Amino acid sequence: MTQVDYKAAIGPWVRARLNANPNVMAIPAKGLDIFIARDFLTAEECEGMIALIDSHRVPSKLLAPSGDPEFRTSESCNVNPAMPLVRQIEEKLTALTGIDPAHGETIQGQRYAIGQQFKPHHDFFHEGQAYWQKMQETGGQRTWTAMVFLNTPEGGGQTHFEHAAVKVSPRAGNLLIWNNLTDEGAGNIYSLHQGMPVTAGVKYVITKWHRERSWIALTEEGEVVPISYYGE
Repeated sequence: MTQVDYKAAIGPWVRARLNANPNVMAIPAKGLDIFIARDFLTAEECEGMIALIDSHRVPSKLLAPSGDPEFRTSESCNVNPAMPLVRQIEEKLTALTGIDPAHGETIQGQRYAIGQQFKPHHDFFHEGQAYWQKMQETGGQRTWTAMVFLNTPEGGGQTHFEHAAVKVSPRAGNLLIWNNLTDEGAGNIYSLHQGMPVTAGVKYVITKWHRERSWIALTEEGEVVPISYYGE
């Protein structure tokens, strides 16, 4: 299967798998495959990941520079995939999607305090951007995104897909998963989404992005990331 074929095939394949899962519900959306699995993580798993994020969070970064200092204001960290808790969650995600785990980026944890947000953006990579060559070298285009809400903030923090007419409120343990590509394998404009500002409390999530090929982690200097680079 060529890479173009993979990008076109992985969307319908995972979609069919999720539609056949009685614990997963398709969300009515315009032009977008998006699903929710309620209580995907247990309270204990959520609490463990929150503690891990709080231990290692740093200001979140962007692949492409933005002139807007308020574009992404959360804190985040990549977590150690060798940790038993992280490995347990990775296994759950693989069982759900069926995607080869080698295609998955390391899980990233994110924390949003009051007023923090992530303005509208796509998870797929824009091929005209300066970062595209590096992304090609590290696994190519992103396909599916899986995001789990670790807690229920007191106010705000919805994930809003404006073009698809979907707005999801964070609820502890729920998983939100969507396809960033069209059935032809191109970036899907309907996957544009934002993490809306938190208005009360704090929001914690974890995000797992999947690539079209096996993913290779690199440092900012272009070196392969050793396991110790991630949170202990």
